[in-house]
Amino acid sequence: MGMRVIYVASEMKPLAQTGGLGDVARALPLALEAEGCKVSVFLPFYSFIETSDIEIKAAGVTVKVPIGAREVSAVIYKADIAGPDVYLVKIDEYFDRSHLYGTPELGGYFDNLERYAAFSRAVIEAVVALDLKPDIFHCNDWQTGLLPIYLKDSYTLEAIEALDITEKKKKKYREVSAVPTLFTIHNLAYQGTFEDRLFETLNLSGHHFTHEGIECYGQINMLKAGGAFADIITTVSETYSREIQTPEYGHRLDGFLRFRRADLFGVVNGADYTDWNPEVDELIPSKYSPQDMSGKLQCKKALIEEFGLRVRLTTPVVGMVSRLAAQKGFDIVAEAIDKIMRLGVGMVVLGEGETKFRRLMEAHAAKHPGRLSVNVSFDNRLAHLVEAGSDIFLMPSHYEPCGLNQIYSLKYGTIPVVRATGGLEDTVKGYAPGVASTGFKFKEYAPKALVVKLRQAVALYKQKEEWAAMVERAMAEDFSWSRSAKKYIELYSVAIGRRSI
Repeated sequence: MGMRVIYVASEMKPLAQTGGLGDVARALPLALEAEGCKVSVFLPFYSFIETSDIEIKAAGVTVKVPIGAREVSAVIYKADIAGPDVYLVKIDEYFDRSHLYGTPELGGYFDNLERYAAFSRAVIEAVVALDLKPDIFHCNDWQTGLLPIYLKDSYTLEAIEALDITEKKKKKYREVSAVPTLFTIHNLAYQGTFEDRLFETLNLSGHHFTHEGIECYGQINMLKAGGAFADIITTVSETYSREIQTPEYGHRLDGFLRFRRADLFGVVNGADYTDWNPEVDELIPSKYSPQDMSGKLQCKKALIEEFGLRVRLTTPVVGMVSRLAAQKGFDIVAEAIDKIMRLGVGMVVLGEGETKFRRLMEAHAAKHPGRLSVNVSFDNRLAHLVEAGSDIFLMPSHYEPCGLNQIYSLKYGTIPVVRATGGLEDTVKGYAPGVASTGFKFKEYAPKALVVKLRQAVALYKQKEEWAAMVERAMAEDFSWSRSAKKYIELYSVAIGRRSI
């Protein structure tokens, strides 16, 4: 048997999801198992999971964890879902809520520190109780950031010896205390910060509330805790791993990340090609492949009709599927729209987000009827249609840890125009004469730079042979999860090797 991996996350498709982490937490464990690992996934048991069609069974284990001066019980369940074992940590006082992390009206839940502290500690206890004997813990984002510090603080040999338990149980605790951890940062902007007065609820040694530990600008920082105490830190692209060590992208943790740069690695996320692939996509009007592209024209026709564009089939159509937010570049898009329209394109935008940008984009759509169509919604079918039916996909992010839509676009032969940042830089080969390019990239975060690259793309679109060659190269790119899984296994080996020295 290969490595035994405990994969810990706060969400996973299809049980609970708010964003890309949910996709990764499903796809990566599947890919790791395909590479020979034995993976056990741990998630909180959010109450709404009980209403899903997935069968949930008790695992026969209840564990107790300290939160401040009291003790909290966690009952462990198992989800009957294909692939890796999926365990659910049920603590009703923390996870019997309408949302995962907070409500749209009030923001994050007031007790998020307690919620995910209890979850992280309960995972360790459940791993011992279930006798899973892991080789590595793989933790994700701030919600699991306390697990590495708990292993190194609450499960020291001295702490274990002081417990009034059997020698057999002490042996199990000693074994789990020696397990290394890998911590993945999916988006550094979300750090899980809380007031210092709450530190006592964590039941950690006081010397950890320091600049070298979990303190950051006078607050508890759960993401920093994961980074400070994990053996290996990863983020979701090589360029982003370098960017977050700079003041511009470091969100006040750049100095700390530079300090740990020898342990910081970038691994690009994979794409689920069983879902995002025009050869098998059941959500698009007509399937197509590099050998037969006729279906793409049918998809373009359907896209034009669905979004109410009044353009010819020969007109290049630019698509966007995105959260309407400054991070995704909508400030420069809104500023550049009039010039984009002068390029003679049709344009469709699909997504939800900030009211400011929704109103801006809807006002521009009213100004350019039949040329620009904005659909403010999250609709998976339409997302697939935009990917398949567009000629060009625009992704001008201010920062982008990895990004998936540019990877999907490549597979659909929809040429990406992206800003050269994070995962966009790593996955798109920018256009230049004589280069085997797969898209267009601009560096300066400015409307003018965006328009220049879009103009280049439109010009190449009119050169049918060159455009067809770029589409063929784009569709041949491989960002399957197996590549990412192999890299993670290499890093697991590094972490394990360091502990055995």
